[in-house]
Amino acid sequence: MFSVHAVIACLITAGQCVFFERGKQRISHLARLIGTVLIVFLFISTIVGFTNHLSTLTLLYFYSYVKLAITMIKYVPQAWMNYKRKSTEGWSIGNILLDFTGGTLSVLQMFLLATNYNDWSSIFGSPTKFGLGLFSVLFDIVFIVQHYLLYRSNRSTAIPPNISTNSDDERTPVLLTRT
Repeated sequence: MFSVHAVIACLITAGQCVFFERGKQRISHLARLIGTVLIVFLFISTIVGFTNHLSTLTLLYFYSYVKLAITMIKYVPQAWMNYKRKSTEGWSIGNILLDFTGGTLSVLQMFLLATNYNDWSSIFGSPTKFGLGLFSVLFDIVFIVQHYLLYRSNRSTAIPPNISTNSDDERTPVLLTRT
């Protein structure tokens, strides 16, 4: 069910990217190249798989490796943007905290199963699951440190232009920060 949910969420996100206003934002040439290479790879692998020259399990491994590659590179632009701006303003930490929890529990499950069955090869026998959990947790830690420690003082409350900064005005927020 989680995989089905992920596919549906990705399709909705892709639809939003196509139909919603983007302003001056564009997909970079590098992202287009990487996306094209991965899609062509999966398309050819799927065709080869349907012609019985590739096992279904191997085809699923190919899909999982693409997922791992995307996960490894998807966090970098946000971490870099936070670093360049020295701020996480306008960016929600909520999904990162959920992702951190899920990644931690996924890796913990692998270690508990390995301990229970005394089969430590099972941790690295599924490089995609271990990699997804590990890279997610590592980047989530980077984001948490950026949000709560490094750039904490750079977040500010936006002041609507129609609100006076005069302290006698009852409409003035109690905590007011200008940047």
